[in-house]
Amino acid sequence: MKILLLEDNIQLAESIGEYLEGRGSDIDYAHTAASCVRFVEQNQYDVLILDIAMPGMTGLDACKQIRHQLQVPTPIIFLTARDTLDDKLLGYQSGGDDYLVKPFAPEELLCRLESLTARGPRRDIGTEKLGPIEINYASRLVTREGKTIPLHQTQLTILRLLIQNHPNIVSKETIERTLWGDSPPDSDALRSHMFRLRTLLDKPFDTPLITTIHGKGYQLTTHE
Repeated sequence: MKILLLEDNIQLAESIGEYLEGRGSDIDYAHTAASCVRFVEQNQYDVLILDIAMPGMTGLDACKQIRHQLQVPTPIIFLTARDTLDDKLLGYQSGGDDYLVKPFAPEELLCRLESLTARGPRRDIGTEKLGPIEINYASRLVTREGKTIPLHQTQLTILRLLIQNHPNIVSKETIERTLWGDSPPDSDALRSHMFRLRTLLDKPFDTPLITTIHGKGYQLTTHE
C-alpha cells in the first residue's frame, strides 16, 4: 500500500511507519494538515491516515479540502484520541471512511487499512446532485433530467457555486471573486455568463432553476 500519514507526534508517526513499512507499505509523512493537502495534490495514495487534533488547520479541515476542493476519492481513516460519538460523526461527515481511536493495536490499524484499500476509491466523490441537476466534475458533464447540458468551465464554476450554496442567495461579488479573484472584468462579463448559463440550463425546460434576486444576487431553486 502507498500510504500518507498525517501525525504531528513524531515518535508515534515513526512507530506507525516502522510497523507498516515492515509489512510492505510505502509511507509518506505529513506533520501539518496543510502539508498533507499538498502531498495529496502532488501524489496518488491507496489510503490516507489522518490525525484530527493538529495545530492550526485540523485533520477534519484537511479531509474537507481533499474531498470537496480536490475531489480526491482515496479512502481516509481518522486515527485520533477523540472518542465521543459527536467526534466520530464529524469525522464521517467531513468525508472520512473509518475511525480508529488511540490507543490502538497496530494489527487492527493494518486490518482496517487493508479493508479500505480492498474496497477501493469512493465512487461518490467528484459528482454532485441537487434536484434535477447532476454534475460529474471529472468529466465536466452536467445533466438535467437525464439531458446533457454542455457547459464551459466558467459556467460550470458558477453552477457549482449555486449548488453548494443552495438554497442561499449567492451575491454577484462572490461569483466574480470566485471566477476572477480581486480583479474582475467589467460588469457585463458576469451578466453574459449568467445569460449563457440560463440559456443552456433553463431554456430547454418548462421550469427555470436560476432566479435573479435583484440587488442581492442569484439563487438556485429546485422546486422540490
